[in-house]
Amino acid sequence: MPRQSLLRLIKRWKRYVPRKDRAGTVRRNTRGVYVLYKLRTKKSELHYQVVYIGVAGVGKTGGGGIQGRVRTHDRRIDDWSHFSYFEVHDNVTKEEILELEALLLGIFSDDGRIKLANKQGGSRKLSQLRKPSLWKDN
Repeated sequence: MPRQSLLRLIKRWKRYVPRKDRAGTVRRNTRGVYVLYKLRTKKSELHYQVVYIGVAGVGKTGGGGIQGRVRTHDRRIDDWSHFSYFEVHDNVTKEEILELEALLLGIFSDDGRIKLANKQGGSRKLSQLRKPSLWKDN
C-alpha cells in the first residue's frame, strides 16, 4: 500500500541553507518554490530577511530545477546569504507552482520589512479573483 503524503503540495523542504552549501543540498531538477535571504544581526539576534521569492520547474526545459535557479542568482543578486526550498510532489502542475509564487509575492510585496529583488506585478488570475462578480456562491 502506498504511503500517504503528509501534505498535498509539499513533498520535502529545507530551511536556511547557507549559500556556499547550495550545490550539495538540492537534487537536480527539483521543482517548487525557493526563497533567498540575507542574514542580518539586530540587537545581537540573527534575522533572515527575505530578498527574493522564486519558482523552478515551470519552464520548458526545467533549467536544472531549484538548484539551477538558485545558482543563477549568484550573478543576478549579490545580496543573499541563505536560501530555503519547498519541493512539490510530482503531480503538482506548473500552474499550481506559479499560483504558490503569486500567493507568496502577493503577501510579501508590500511588507516594508522585506526588500524583494523581484517586484513583478503578480498573477493576472489572482487579481481577477478580486472582482465582485466572482464572489457569488455557485
